[in-house]
Amino acid sequence: MLRTHEFRVGEVLVGGNHPLVLIAGPCVIESEEHCQFMAKEIQAIARRCQVPFIFKASFDKANRTALDSFRGPGLQEGLRILKSIRKQLAVPILTDIHEINQIEPVAAEIDCIQIPAFLCRQTDLLMAAAKSGRAINVKKGQFLAPWDIEQVVKKLERNGCQQILLTERGTSFGYNNLVVDIRSFSVMRGFGYPVLFDVTHSLQLPGGLGVTSGGQSQYIEVLARAGVAAGIDGLFVEIHDNPAKALSDGPNSLPLKRLESLLKELKRIDAIIKETAGSSG
Repeated sequence: MLRTHEFRVGEVLVGGNHPLVLIAGPCVIESEEHCQFMAKEIQAIARRCQVPFIFKASFDKANRTALDSFRGPGLQEGLRILKSIRKQLAVPILTDIHEINQIEPVAAEIDCIQIPAFLCRQTDLLMAAAKSGRAINVKKGQFLAPWDIEQVVKKLERNGCQQILLTERGTSFGYNNLVVDIRSFSVMRGFGYPVLFDVTHSLQLPGGLGVTSGGQSQYIEVLARAGVAAGIDGLFVEIHDNPAKALSDGPNSLPLKRLESLLKELKRIDAIIKETAGSSG
């Protein structure tokens, strides 16, 4: 199995032949209290399972289905909350941006900038993000074949970025449905950078509930096991303590109570895969 570039996101090593990394948190910052609670709970579970952890949450969900859907606290307040969590818990932070003017303030406070799937081909946004000095995680658009992501990589590389993460989050399959092609993990790792699997968004049913998206969270464990067995470098999971009450992406979020057992299982699978890769490489 190809070894990808390795680098640090905060103090977390990603890529190479390093153990599986967990990137997890609620879809959106619902409140400061809730965001801090989720970060502490997930960090505690990750520590018990000895899984490296990067916290994620969005300050703005700019592509919600309906106009009146909850979007988050916005840039200034959202960054204040994320900065506080980063300092208090000493945990790396990932959040997404949608506009070029968000890059500078975000890069000043967090460890990894995420490019949303719908924006993964926006050249000016990618070029500006690449120059920020931060690691960049690009969600592969639902409309892209895995080999198309190579052009995204080139845009980042040519603007000075070598800390690149590539994330699979499903491909459009008819209306209001997504499917994951397991081959995509191998294809994207072939470009030399760590590959993540956004298992929760891959089980989203975009716009499936009319004014909101639906989801099939009952299949999270099944897909996560398949992704780790295929040799991913990290798992991206949106988690909520009460998905039925979540203000965004509740139907496809992993309930917090299911995280620990899943991590223990995935860690065993990852160890086997990495040991096999090490002995053959």
